[in-house]
Amino acid sequence: MKTSNLLLAIALLSISTVFAQKSNIEKDLKMYEQVWNDIVNKGQIDLINDKNFDPNVVQLNDSGNIVGIADFKAYYQNFITGFSDVKFTVEDAFGQGNKIVKHWRFQGKHTGDFFGIPATGKIVNVEGVTIAKMKDGRIVQEQDFMDNGVLLQQLGLVSDPNNIGVVDNLYKAFAVGDIPAVLGGMDSKIVWNEAESNDLADGNPYIGPDAILNGVFVRLGQDHEYFKLADIQLHGMNNNQVLATLRYDAKVKKTGKTYNAQVAHLWTLRDGKVIAFQQFLDTKKVADAMIN
Repeated sequence: MKTSNLLLAIALLSISTVFAQKSNIEKDLKMYEQVWNDIVNKGQIDLINDKNFDPNVVQLNDSGNIVGIADFKAYYQNFITGFSDVKFTVEDAFGQGNKIVKHWRFQGKHTGDFFGIPATGKIVNVEGVTIAKMKDGRIVQEQDFMDNGVLLQQLGLVSDPNNIGVVDNLYKAFAVGDIPAVLGGMDSKIVWNEAESNDLADGNPYIGPDAILNGVFVRLGQDHEYFKLADIQLHGMNNNQVLATLRYDAKVKKTGKTYNAQVAHLWTLRDGKVIAFQQFLDTKKVADAMIN
């Protein structure tokens, strides 16, 4: 009988412990989500205090840990003053024991100093995961996991590595006469400029794919027996730009003359679409071929 009573007491204690732990993690989760919502979405940076955070709170960071409430507050101040139109969303959060895992999304417009980076006016939309530890109802440790390269790309500080592939596909489409595919790679408000002194520069700047189709591509087809691009080399640059060096190999219909001219194209991209184009061309060679 004594053994049965002991086993029953142990079982009841275990059950009560489980319920207590569940109750604690639920309280921690509720507090955690509310605090970060108010800090980021409402800009209430003063909520980083010893009521919500352990005095020795640590933000684990590859470039050096942030320790203590004052430094922790200064670190996150960059997000408050660096961005406007902020929307911070907790996509999911769950916990066990004293640990919380948070999947979040941060959106905003870069209108202020952000860790020494002057305002760019760029819109960012990044997501990440944070692992946090709780102690006595307060946040004692955090570690963020996110792709900083994506953030830098969205700020325009690092170019999208896919830009060269996008431009390369445009040249390949042009080579086989797939003009719809070329136009499909352009932003609806693309700004296109032909080289000065080029006959086609009379429409500069061409705004939008339709203007480019009618003002540039149609006229190239009308004026030339053939018009080919040769020796194309692509060079990735900062600010989401790609520089192409190449040659035009063409024959003019009305004169029968050919030309092989040196040319460069400067492409500017955003979100996988071309938003600007600038041509640099040996226009004398082209002009000479156009004259009988």
